[in-house]
Amino acid sequence: MTVLVTGGGGFIGKSILRALLDRGQRVRSLCRGDYPWLREWGVDVHRGDVADADAVSRAVAGCEAVFHTAARVDIWGPYEAFYATNTLGTRHVIEACRAHGVAKLIYTSTPSVVHGGDAVSGVDESAPYPDHFEAHYPATKALAEREVLAANGPELATVAIRPHLVWGPGDSSMMPRVVAKARAGRVRMIGAPQKIDTVYIDNAVDAHLGALDRLEPGAALAGRAYFVTQGEPLEGPAFINDLLGAAGLPPVTKTISVAKARAAATVIEGLWRLLGIKAEPPLTRFVVSQLSTAHWYDISAARRDLGYAPKVSYDEGMERLRTWVREHPI
Repeated sequence: MTVLVTGGGGFIGKSILRALLDRGQRVRSLCRGDYPWLREWGVDVHRGDVADADAVSRAVAGCEAVFHTAARVDIWGPYEAFYATNTLGTRHVIEACRAHGVAKLIYTSTPSVVHGGDAVSGVDESAPYPDHFEAHYPATKALAEREVLAANGPELATVAIRPHLVWGPGDSSMMPRVVAKARAGRVRMIGAPQKIDTVYIDNAVDAHLGALDRLEPGAALAGRAYFVTQGEPLEGPAFINDLLGAAGLPPVTKTISVAKARAAATVIEGLWRLLGIKAEPPLTRFVVSQLSTAHWYDISAARRDLGYAPKVSYDEGMERLRTWVREHPI
């Protein structure tokens, strides 16, 4: 079996590639950037953007399964840019899978597709998509997820995996962002501590591989979405401070009220739009919602249908992260 991973240079994508290689799979990656170490691993690398239908088709040709992890995950930017990558790019992947007879499509989604700004506490996959999103990222990912699940059928089996706040060694997104903001003195706790879920990278990869192994037309997981977490929610401030501690930084102790944070975010967003500033604002309403509300999930469906079990505990994962950061300072 030849397996394609889109977004192979990203945190989840490269981790799935490494795991597939360790299993002896033939692997291919579609990436926008140049990642020489992928070729050193033995990956068949295709350069291209998922927004380019021809590039996607060339990468998919000859594959039996596709992991679609490529996404625009920024907090700020024009809707058109998010739509081109997250929604249109996913449509191109689906179309290419159909055109080239791919049997399995595993899509990396996000629990944010059910988060419209209110608390999400212990919900399962029956939770609906909200009527309104506070950022373009979840809005366009929700559109893409709908299309992936609707594409499931007798010739192409599809599934969506929703890992929440993926962290661990090799993180090139969330942890560097948190560390940079902390060093700039721009990290504050917002409101009272709320319970959140996270997932260690190896556990997130296990869920994806479990989907690959079990996915086929008519299978229990075909055409469905699954939350994937550690299964042990904790208070948000504890998680952020553990990340900072792994980087050798002091914990954050300052807190701002939700009302003040939301008011500040509204003003900042308005100013950024008025001035046409492309750089990410220091605070947005989406970030305020994410930091001030509970968001944790029932993963019993993933346990049942994916054979998922978080093999690496939170404490063990943090110890691995601390070790990795000592060798790869952020």
